[in-house]
Amino acid sequence: MCDEIFMSERVRVHTLAKELGLPNKELVNLLRDAGHEVKSHLTGIEAEVAEQMRQQLENGNGSAAAAETAAPPPEPEPAETAPEPAKEEAADPAKTKDSAKGGKSRRKERQDKSVKSRTFTAPEPQQTGKGQELHLKPPIIVKDLAEAMGIKPADLIRELLTINVFASINQTLDTALAQRVTDKHGFKMVTDKRQKSSAAAASNEEQPEDVVFDDAEVEARPPVVAFLGHVDHGKTSLQDFIRKTNVTEDEAGGITQHIGATNVEWQGHKITMIDTPGHEAFTSMRARGANCTDIVVLVVAANDGFMPQTVEALNHARAAEVPIVVALNKIDLDNANIDRVLANMQQNDMLPEPWGGEYGVCNVSAMTGEGIDGLLERLVLEAEMLELKCNSKLPARAFVLESQLEPNLGPTVNILVKNGTIKVGDVVICDQYYGKVKALFDCRGTRIQSAGPSMAVKVVGLSGVPDTGSVMAGCKNERQARRLTTERGEDARKEQLTSTRSASIEDLFNEIEQENRKELKAILRSDVQGTCEAVIEALNKLQSDKIDVDLVLSGVGSVTENDVILAAASNALIIGFHVRVNPGVNALAKREGVTIMLFSVIYELIEQIRNSLEGMLDPVVREEDLGRAQILQVFTMSKNAGKICGCTVSKGVVKVGAHARVHRQDELIYNGTISSLRHFTDDVKEVRQGFECGIRLDNFTDFDVDDIIEVYEYKESRATL
Repeated sequence: MCDEIFMSERVRVHTLAKELGLPNKELVNLLRDAGHEVKSHLTGIEAEVAEQMRQQLENGNGSAAAAETAAPPPEPEPAETAPEPAKEEAADPAKTKDSAKGGKSRRKERQDKSVKSRTFTAPEPQQTGKGQELHLKPPIIVKDLAEAMGIKPADLIRELLTINVFASINQTLDTALAQRVTDKHGFKMVTDKRQKSSAAAASNEEQPEDVVFDDAEVEARPPVVAFLGHVDHGKTSLQDFIRKTNVTEDEAGGITQHIGATNVEWQGHKITMIDTPGHEAFTSMRARGANCTDIVVLVVAANDGFMPQTVEALNHARAAEVPIVVALNKIDLDNANIDRVLANMQQNDMLPEPWGGEYGVCNVSAMTGEGIDGLLERLVLEAEMLELKCNSKLPARAFVLESQLEPNLGPTVNILVKNGTIKVGDVVICDQYYGKVKALFDCRGTRIQSAGPSMAVKVVGLSGVPDTGSVMAGCKNERQARRLTTERGEDARKEQLTSTRSASIEDLFNEIEQENRKELKAILRSDVQGTCEAVIEALNKLQSDKIDVDLVLSGVGSVTENDVILAAASNALIIGFHVRVNPGVNALAKREGVTIMLFSVIYELIEQIRNSLEGMLDPVVREEDLGRAQILQVFTMSKNAGKICGCTVSKGVVKVGAHARVHRQDELIYNGTISSLRHFTDDVKEVRQGFECGIRLDNFTDFDVDDIIEVYEYKESRATL
């Protein structure tokens, strides 16, 4: 009778899942895979189905595949054929209670076995592929890989767990890991290249930046000369003398912090000069300046010789494979040492012409103008030897030196035209941005209508701020430019979304450890894209194994209210470099408790952020020895006062409140503090070497004669990166 009642009962899925120690969702999937209609964990199932699931899990078949392939339950026997003793046994309440207890214990055993069987184990994958090729296109997602191999995603996830990889159904896997999985299943994985979504790629359309013209070199063009060297060696001062300007006075701290380009004319010869920063933080700027030029002028101060950034600039010029002319500046100074500079050149594999080598050396002075004409004459000679050619009638092709957001102008881009001509009204494309040229400004800020090869100009009209170092090219029309930039944006987003993430157990622990690290959150605003990159590079160098710098946001433009709101939400400070704060922003920052730090010199910014990082670190605690005392006699005071040891201070000083260790025959028997000191009958704060005293230790009275008391204290010092 009880069997009839039991078989007719319905069991809710969530109740069975709790009994078996399974997540509700997993049990629902197992039931569905077995062919049962289960809408949710609240659905009721037949008791025989529940019993079937218990038996499967008890036998170790906890996977979806096992549930799917399990044999259907046998048909229950009619009630009238049940043996009579079974009815009587079921009718006995005591026996029923015992049976229920036994059933609970059996279910408990099944549950324990189920949990054990599901701990980082999975059925051994079967060789179902038999050498069949499996064509997959990256990104390889868990769900797609499982479907391609003909297995269930849940089984693949369990299999990944056995090799310590945590993965969700929609997570991407790297190619090596996917290859490892497919090999286990007997497949031969073939990775197909991901086709670009753009129509241009489908039609094999050539990108504007990649267009090659047969008549690209039909006329001579002016040389582009980059001035490189160590900070404060006179790069900008030399150019100031040549162009009759005074840019140095306008630069914060007297050092160049941007890439600047100038078009000059000397004795009928046109020359484009590019000035680069010399500070160590502007490494990428120097590299960019060297890569877009025809000739490099390596400026070396005669009183300093070769310095770290001098050698770095030399390496950039060599990597760009361009001619190098050494400008030996500051020869007018009393401590100028020309021979030392020539020796530095030889030490860096640059044999100078005065010593029979091939590297030209021009002795100059930016203060007096001595040797400037000789330098310019040498540059013209080098340009004639290079036979630089161009075609001004072609569509423009330019190199982005700087990019920024300017009030009333929007995105502006400083470019160096490499070939062709850019005109007002032309449609241009650069990275993911395009636009029609609204205005052109030359190096002196004068509006012009067009710019030819080797000219440095500012372009207004682009839809955004491109990265420095990008290539700007002319387009056929605005429709083509809009389509190409849209496709590039989509490709960039897909690349970002399909980036794979390591998910091993070791990496999980590393992520947890990283979350416990201290970090300084910051929002960075700079005047131009180039200096923004330089500041980011400098901040990254400040990071250590103790603390991180987390840039929540970085970009060009002034500090806005949105920056303050974001900083308040993310508990970040705002760093502004060569930018202003919009009206009303300071008041909002004060209300929100956001710190805004403004800088105009790169080394001041680095030093201030370094101090802020070090201030966030926990102070360094170190132990400092104070003195040593030897116990000569032990005195027993009143019952409540305890014991006092009579000592002689053999070294240093003994202080009240200091830490103390008691050693007996080289064994440590106590570590605590000194509660009081007495010199004769007076209570004192400290006793120095050579004097005797009475010492009472905190919560310790087991003194003995000849015990040694070491006295020390802890001192805190500022942590460093």
